[in-house]
Amino acid sequence: MSKVPISVCIIAKNEEKHIDECLRRLSPYGFEIVVTDTGSTDRTVEIARKYTDKVYSFEWINDFSAARNFCTAHASNNWILVLDCDEYVHEIDVPTLRIIMQKFPRFVGEIRLKSITQNRGNAVYVTDDVSRLYNKNYYSFEGTIHEQLCPKDESKRGETMNCVRLPMEVVHHGYNLTPEEMLQKQDRNLTMLYKALETDPQNTYFLFQAGQSESVRKNYDKAIALYEKALSIMDTISCEYEQLIVISLAVDYIKTKQSDKAIALMQKYENQCQTARYMFTRGNVFFDSGDKVKALLWYIKATVMPDSDALGVNLMHCYESIIKIYTEMGNAEMAELFRARYEECRQDNEKVVNR
Repeated sequence: MSKVPISVCIIAKNEEKHIDECLRRLSPYGFEIVVTDTGSTDRTVEIARKYTDKVYSFEWINDFSAARNFCTAHASNNWILVLDCDEYVHEIDVPTLRIIMQKFPRFVGEIRLKSITQNRGNAVYVTDDVSRLYNKNYYSFEGTIHEQLCPKDESKRGETMNCVRLPMEVVHHGYNLTPEEMLQKQDRNLTMLYKALETDPQNTYFLFQAGQSESVRKNYDKAIALYEKALSIMDTISCEYEQLIVISLAVDYIKTKQSDKAIALMQKYENQCQTARYMFTRGNVFFDSGDKVKALLWYIKATVMPDSDALGVNLMHCYESIIKIYTEMGNAEMAELFRARYEECRQDNEKVVNR
């Protein structure tokens, strides 16, 4: 089989902990690998050169997009697959990937990334759909932090980007941090995000990301203010991160004992957010406000949505809550019915986090 015309582009700094495993798992697929180092002082460059002769240095200028685009410029292929050093490929359906590239030459490929994190003291995984495969003739990165792919054609800015799911499994290990490491990461992000917001205060994506970081730091009032500002700017919910603004705001309303606001918010955007994640959050909002009958209905709806697999470990928590509610109702038969599904989710989580 001939090599797939894809260049995997990776930026790195002091990643000796992860980069060997990342590149080792890529090697069997025969992709070109391009690594851009942004100032490592450990063995990152030495390890990268074991797998590729395309290792370049880039002077860090506090701009992730600049580093990404520099890396892409050194790729021999037009098709670019973006990975980070702490992301490990577990499986790629190469024949299907070829078909996607031929059938959708101007589409952006999305990975349902499985990120390992800590929850209740246990390792679990959460999911995010991230844009990672693109043709560099049509797209490039923009944004100093939490960079995003944007069309090079200015006339297409503002249009919904056409995306297709990629047949590949990638597990992200970068969130499996100690509490201290996670806080340090959020402090770094917030420094860059607030600087970006000084020049672009209406950027709803930066407002969302800053809210996420403040929430991780348990600065819920600050996070709420950022989410509310973002929603005040938007007319409609048209992409995933905009839906996540609503979800995150509802969660932080609950954390600050504002359940009435959370319920009203979720109801307001219901018609624009028909996803499993939204329905799961509505279930949580009703559960935390004490209305467990309504919570049960939304949890069950979440489990039968076409995108229920996007919930990751939250699908397990969904079944866990359903079992708890039915048990409290005295309906042991229904509780037992959902227990088998819960066990399937638990085993799936164990499989992902223990690979």
